[in-house]
Amino acid sequence: MIEENVTFYSEGEKIAGILRLPDKMDGPAPGIVQGPGFLGLKGGKLYKQYHDLLIDAGFVVLVFDYRGFGDSEGDSVLYPERQIADIRNAVSYIETRDEVDNNRIGLFGSGGTGGGNAVVAAARDKRVQCMVANNAVADGAEWVRGMRREYEWLGLLDALEEDRKQRALTGKSKMIPSRGLEGLQIPTPERMTTSVKSDVDTKIPQELPLSCAEAIIEYCPEDVVGQIEGGVLFICVENDDTTPERQTIRLYEKASSPKKIIIQRGTSHYAAYGKYIESVGPQIVEWFEEHLKYEGLKIIEES
Repeated sequence: MIEENVTFYSEGEKIAGILRLPDKMDGPAPGIVQGPGFLGLKGGKLYKQYHDLLIDAGFVVLVFDYRGFGDSEGDSVLYPERQIADIRNAVSYIETRDEVDNNRIGLFGSGGTGGGNAVVAAARDKRVQCMVANNAVADGAEWVRGMRREYEWLGLLDALEEDRKQRALTGKSKMIPSRGLEGLQIPTPERMTTSVKSDVDTKIPQELPLSCAEAIIEYCPEDVVGQIEGGVLFICVENDDTTPERQTIRLYEKASSPKKIIIQRGTSHYAAYGKYIESVGPQIVEWFEEHLKYEGLKIIEES
């Protein structure tokens, strides 16, 4: 595998990415673009295990840090709409690479808003031929509310109402922990004990504006999933308490064909990454191979 540190621009701010290529290429290859998951970074080891399989199969993979995260420029905010714009600009960048066949571009998204962002970007951008979303958010309001007890949810709504007024008066939003009992994400017991994201946990912004919660509450990928024209593969975990499986199931139900869903059983949100990589990973590769194999052709299929 060849790794190249690359940069490109999204709405005037510099984005840092990693372009991963096979050691040997006979010509332009299909390209896969990934924006990280919720509070994720481009160098996350959870992503690389999938990239290794894709590179071995002959794909080119671009993963990058969203604006305001990691090595990219910009204010540290988590606004899904801004991240979706970054994904679409990443597609524009990968189109400039001679190693990539512009007619065969797919999206991979993993982890909460990572999966949801891929859904929305694929729905809006007809350059995207197919998509894979792992543990995706379908409805941001339901997701944020599900982390909280009823009084906590009502308290958050009151805080957002006050924050909107303060933003209008001062131009600033209250800062809150990115993760924690009073944070944007309230972690599950598994999240508090797992080490699977220890390589990025200390590198993400430790505080984010409260306005990010409002942006996620207004975020609803299930409203647009039916607009995706290419093949869509969804992956979730049965009885997932971090990103509940019902969110992915609704995305699958509302998506157009061709579509497929994989439900990982007998595991948990974070444990599934390791437990099922050997069985789910090859299915991700096969999906991209099936839906990105036709150079110069647009295939419309119903099943």
